[in-house]
Amino acid sequence: MMKSLENRVAVVTGSTSGIGLAIARRFALAGAEVVMNGFGDPAEVDRLREEIAEAAQTRVHFIPADLSKPAEAQMLIKQTIALCGRIDVLVNNAGIQHVAAIPDFPDDKWDAVIAINLSSAFHTSKIALADMQKRDWGRIINVASAHGLVASVNKAAYVASKHGIIGLTKVTALENATRQITCNAICPGWVDTPLVRKQIEARAAAQNISVEEATKQLVGEKQPSQRFVSPESLAELALFLTSEAGGSVTGSAYSMDGGWTAQ
Repeated sequence: MMKSLENRVAVVTGSTSGIGLAIARRFALAGAEVVMNGFGDPAEVDRLREEIAEAAQTRVHFIPADLSKPAEAQMLIKQTIALCGRIDVLVNNAGIQHVAAIPDFPDDKWDAVIAINLSSAFHTSKIALADMQKRDWGRIINVASAHGLVASVNKAAYVASKHGIIGLTKVTALENATRQITCNAICPGWVDTPLVRKQIEARAAAQNISVEEATKQLVGEKQPSQRFVSPESLAELALFLTSEAGGSVTGSAYSMDGGWTAQ
């Protein structure tokens, strides 16, 4: 397997499950020294970290940080630089969701979604860019969503945060266009992750239907392929965006959504 990220340091937020975990694993297999971050049982997180390190024969770290807090989001990057000596690749993947109509949307849920889905990416990028600019090389990948391009009802905070992350992506790209630093967004459709699984279970309970039927409804309503996007395919796209071949790709939002936003 080609080690396209050998001698690179990559931070992936929200990488203890789902899309982030797939990206962290793929980057490690490509030779990167990886810093994981996210929620989860400490013993299970450590098991995942050791499993990836052993399979990839590279160093894999875990740095806990509550990304809803600006100081901790920035400290994640500062600690990475202190531990690994640099940061070459930053994947802002951490995200949460809350579903409610706007009149019923709790203020604290709005604040939490915006803080983790959008503001944390600003705070991590702010520190990472200063280090990347010293060496004139870096890759920032923001995991947005199909909801960064189109809207759905009852998801005001999520849609706003994901539209915002695409705007942040474009500004980051333009500010660094003359450098060997790129910033792009990935916009997945429905992916079978813990975040989506919660929405499926909530739908099943609300409609008194099976999880299987709720899954079919959820995916079929939006995604013409009627299939989940796999975390592994998103990881391959992220790997391309870190490559030299992807060096002229910047400020773009890549859809991988089974045709969702083509409609």
